[in-house]
Amino acid sequence: MDVELVQQLATDEMICMAARVSTIGRKAQYRDEEKDQGLISFLLRDRHGSPFEHGSFTFRISAPIFVVREFMRHRAGMSYNEESGRYRELEPVFYVPAGERPLVQVGKAGRYDFKPGTFEQWFVTSESTRTAYATAWESYQNMLAAGVAREVARSVLPVGIFSTFYVTCNPRSLMHFLSLRTKSDDAKYKSFPQVEIQMVADQMEEHFKRLMPTTHEAFVKHGRVAP
Repeated sequence: MDVELVQQLATDEMICMAARVSTIGRKAQYRDEEKDQGLISFLLRDRHGSPFEHGSFTFRISAPIFVVREFMRHRAGMSYNEESGRYRELEPVFYVPAGERPLVQVGKAGRYDFKPGTFEQWFVTSESTRTAYATAWESYQNMLAAGVAREVARSVLPVGIFSTFYVTCNPRSLMHFLSLRTKSDDAKYKSFPQVEIQMVADQMEEHFKRLMPTTHEAFVKHGRVAP
């Protein structure tokens, strides 16, 4: 999974200015680091969310299509543009689970967990996906060589092929995404994300933590609940 931050206009300071304007008007631009920390913690604790909508992150993400589709279920405060198999020939980049990827589902739907598979399970998974990808790619190339339109030929490609997309979100929508797509002991409400989308979310969170350290600290402190 490849996650690149290509643009950001989000800061802890902007959150504080947006919050303070309701009480002190144009004087809201003053800085006080200690008071800023307390204010952001208060806003997250009591779920005053609108100040966290000021700012944006734009990521360029490359991931298997099954991850992209799951990602795009997040709509509030998220904007997307994805590469199109109608207009360009896709590249033969496919997802094969690594050996440490848990393979066996345990528990009920909605609250299940995954356990490591046996070597035999990993071997059949690796061989089966590689064989299916090779067959699908050959069919795709055969149709393109025969003059079939890309939008038709792409129908044989599996959801394990990689796609690239841009997503722009504000800090509030990013925290909502992270609350659902990461698995953390600090979370007030436990989430059970698929491993592959968590791999994407973890990289996004590292950028969030680096660029908005006070907001991220408060987010973790108050149970990883989006305001």
